Amino acid sequence: MNISELLNLGSKRLKQNKIETHQLDSELVLSSLLKKQRENLLINLNKKVSKNTIDNFEKLIIRRANREPLAYILKKKEFWSKDFFVDRNTLIPRPETELLCESVIRIFKNKNIHILDIGTGTGCIILSILSEIKEGKGIGVDVSREAIKVAKKNSNKLGLNKRVKFINKSFEDIYGYKFDLIVSNPPYIKTSDIKNLSDDIKKFEPKIALDGGKEGLDVIKKVIYKSNTILKKLGMLALEIGYGQYYKVSKILKEQNFKEVLLVKDYKNNVRCILAKFKD
Repeated sequence: MNISELLNLGSKRLKQNKIETHQLDSELVLSSLLKKQRENLLINLNKKVSKNTIDNFEKLIIRRANREPLAYILKKKEFWSKDFFVDRNTLIPRPETELLCESVIRIFKNKNIHILDIGTGTGCIILSILSEIKEGKGIGVDVSREAIKVAKKNSNKLGLNKRVKFINKSFEDIYGYKFDLIVSNPPYIKTSDIKNLSDDIKKFEPKIALDGGKEGLDVIKKVIYKSNTILKKLGMLALEIGYGQYYKVSKILKEQNFKEVLLVKDYKNNVRCILAKFKD
C-alpha cells in the first residue's frame, strides 16, 4: 500500500464516523507516525509504507473515529507557535487562551516579574509568557500530580525549567509569596452543562479541569479571593472566563476591590479574558 491509498483509507473511515476534519486528521496521523512534515507526504503519495506503519495507523484512526481528540492521540498540541506535550491528564490548549498570553505579554514585555499560574495544566500559559518575557520567573500550581508531570516535561522541552517551578498543590495553600501577575484559566463550565459538551471533550478531557460548579464560578471566585492576599499592590490578575460570565465575574471583582484594566474578546466577540488591578 502507498501513502495515497493509506491516507484515503483513514479519511474514509473517519468520514463514516462523521469526523468533519477526516482528510486533515488522516494526514496528521500518518505524518506523525512517519515523523515527516505533512507537506512531505503530499509530494510522496506513491511511496510505499511498511506493514508496521499500516497497523499502527489503523489503530490510531480507530481511536480518532471514536472521537478521541487528535491532540491526545499525537501527544501534542501547538500553542503560541510551540508544540506542547499533552495527555489525558490535562486540558488541550485552546487558541482562545493565546489571547490571554498575548495581552499579558504586551503589558509586561521587558519587565522583571514574578508570575503565578493557577491550574497550570500543560503549563502552556506560563511557559508561553516566560518565553517572551525573558526577565520573568514563575510558579505553576495544579491539584493534579499528573498534570504537574506534563508541565515539567514541557518546561524542560522549552528550556525554561530554571525560571519556572511547577508544584502539586492547591493555590489556596499558597502563603508567604506576593506576585506581580496571577494568571488563570480555571474550570468555568456549569456542572449541568457538562453533559451538553461534545463527546471529544466530555469523554476524554479531565472533568476536574472543566467543572466550575453550579454556576461555573466556584473556582473563579476562589482565584479572585486568593489573589486579594497574594497579589502585589500594583500587580495584575488575568483571568480567562466562560461564555456569558462577564457580568457576574465583573461584579465579584468589584466587590473584592479590583478594577478592570482590559477586556479581551474572543473570535466570536464574547468577553473571554479580564485583566484587573486593585482599585487605587
